[in-house]
Amino acid sequence: MKAGAGAGAAAVMAGVALAPQDASAASLTQAQRDAMTPDQVIEMMKKGNARFRAGKPQAHDYLAQKRSSASGQFPAAVILSCIDSRAPAEIILDTGIGDTFNGRIAGNISNNDLLGSMEFACAAAGAKVVLVMGHTACGAVAGAIDNVELGHLTGLLNVIKPAVEATKYSGERSGKNAAFVDAVARTNVLQTVESIRKNSPILAGLEKEGKIKIVGSMYDLSNGMLTFLA
Repeated sequence: MKAGAGAGAAAVMAGVALAPQDASAASLTQAQRDAMTPDQVIEMMKKGNARFRAGKPQAHDYLAQKRSSASGQFPAAVILSCIDSRAPAEIILDTGIGDTFNGRIAGNISNNDLLGSMEFACAAAGAKVVLVMGHTACGAVAGAIDNVELGHLTGLLNVIKPAVEATKYSGERSGKNAAFVDAVARTNVLQTVESIRKNSPILAGLEKEGKIKIVGSMYDLSNGMLTFLA
């Protein structure tokens, strides 16, 4: 999600995919990030996922990105995703150091601590997009469906359970049914998006002003596709 030093802002504004040698050398600058609209940030994430699926990621120079971001960071988005080891957002979106804030929790749910983190990312640090990223075959969702109880995990799964009840599905409503688990995971993403809007007047206000977008997505573990939800 980087832009080249010379034509960076113009290329970003045009939504053009940048060449790897231009894109990997340094982290986003404030000028490059601020030049983008929320829709352009989303488009860049989609293009990053397309590169990931094609096996043609940018040639990231992580040491250069580390050096360029050491004195300041200007991420374009904050991503709320699951802790699942198979769904690392930075890799799936082909981003580098300094491109995105990343919050991970089982079931990609929202709570007060994560809301505070997202408010910092957008209201204080200038991120343009809040992306909630669920995924297929989510163990937390399956656990919520099957009423799993395990220490502190029990309370976390309770946050997901409203999505179980809200999901319309005519087949077997079990954590063993992969199709139902994925359907609930999708509902859970949409409910998390609405929960963020409801419980954070700061983020909801920024979205109403057009300064940010709060969007949901589902990542398919099998084909690598990240689908943005309406």
